[in-house]
Amino acid sequence: GLKEVQSFLLSSAYFWIHEFHIDGLRVDAVSSMLYLDFGRSRAQPNHQGNYLNLDAIAFLKTLNGMVADHFPHCIMAAEESTPFPHVSLPVAEGGLGFTHKWMMGWMNDTLAYMETDYFARGQVHDKITFSMTYAFQENFILPFSHDEVVHGKKSLLGRMPGDYWRQFASLRACYMYQMSHPGAKLNFMGNEFAPYLEWRYYEELEWFMLKYPRHQEMQDFVRSLNHLYLDSPALWAQDRSWEGFHWLDADDREKSVFSYLRRESPEASPLLVILNMTPAAYGQFRVFVPRAGSYRLLLNSDALAFGGSGYGGLEAQGPLFESQSREGEAGGYELILPLPPLAGLYLQYQGESED
Repeated sequence: GLKEVQSFLLSSAYFWIHEFHIDGLRVDAVSSMLYLDFGRSRAQPNHQGNYLNLDAIAFLKTLNGMVADHFPHCIMAAEESTPFPHVSLPVAEGGLGFTHKWMMGWMNDTLAYMETDYFARGQVHDKITFSMTYAFQENFILPFSHDEVVHGKKSLLGRMPGDYWRQFASLRACYMYQMSHPGAKLNFMGNEFAPYLEWRYYEELEWFMLKYPRHQEMQDFVRSLNHLYLDSPALWAQDRSWEGFHWLDADDREKSVFSYLRRESPEASPLLVILNMTPAAYGQFRVFVPRAGSYRLLLNSDALAFGGSGYGGLEAQGPLFESQSREGEAGGYELILPLPPLAGLYLQYQGESED
C-alpha cells in the first residue's frame, strides 16, 4: 500500500491513544483486508499464488507492533470472522499482533439461540455448546456490541421471546452465560439496564427507563454480576485453556439445562455454573459434581431483588448445598437444589464438610 496512507493511519492510531488515553481500538472488517478475493467474484492472486492480501497483513503487523511498543496495555481487537490463524498472537511469534479477536461465531450463535422460542431451544442446543470447540484458538472477546442493537435488529431485550417477565429473565440468564464463558467480555452501553429501543447515535440513552422497577433491577443485577466477575478468578484466570473449563452436562436437550465448572487452577476450588434456558422450574434438580462437600450460592439471577421469581426461596446469594452420593454411581456425587425458571446459578465449592 501507499506509504502516505500507512503513515496517516499509524499516526491516527497513535494520536487517539496518546492524546485521548483510550483503552483500545477495534479494527473493523479485518476479514475484508486479509483476502484479495473477499466479497469479490474475480480477484488476482498474489505473487505467491494465493489470495492473501500481503500488503494489508504487513500493515496490520506494523500497526499492532507500534501500539505494543508504545502502549503495551492498550487493547487491539480484530473484528474478524474467518479461520485466518494466529490473529491474536504477537507479531514476534508469527501472528498478526492483535491482543484480542471478536468471537463472532459465539455472538451470532448465542443471539440465535436466545431468540428461539423457549421450548424449541432443544432443537438449536448446539448453538450454546459449539463455541467450546474453538474457544481456545484465539484470545477472544465475547461481544454484545453496538452492532447488535442497531439497524432494525432490536435491542437485546427486544430479541428475547415471550412476555415482559420472560424477556427480562431470559436476558439475565444470557448475561450469566456470557460472564461464565471463557473469553473477555464486552457489553455495549445501555445493555446493562435493558432498554426496549435500539441505540440511536443522535440522542442519549433512555436513562428515564431506570424509573421503572424492571430496568432498575436489571441494572442492579448487572452491577452485582460485574463485581462478582472481578472478584472470582475462576471466571477469568484460565480463559485460554481447558484447565479453566469443564463440562458437567452439555447434552440435556430435553430440559435445555447446561452445567459446567470454571476454575482458576487445577488445585483451586471450582465455581459451578448452572443455566436453565426455559421457563420450566424444578423443585429438586440433580446436577453432577466431581467433588464431595458443600457448595455456596454466589449469585442467582432469579432473585427477587433482580426482578426474578424467587423460586425455591433462593435469594441472590448465600445458601449452602451439600453434595450426596449418586445412586448407582460409585464415586460420583450430585447436588439436589431448586432450579428457577430462565435463570443462572453460580455456586462456589467450599470444601468437604466436617462431620
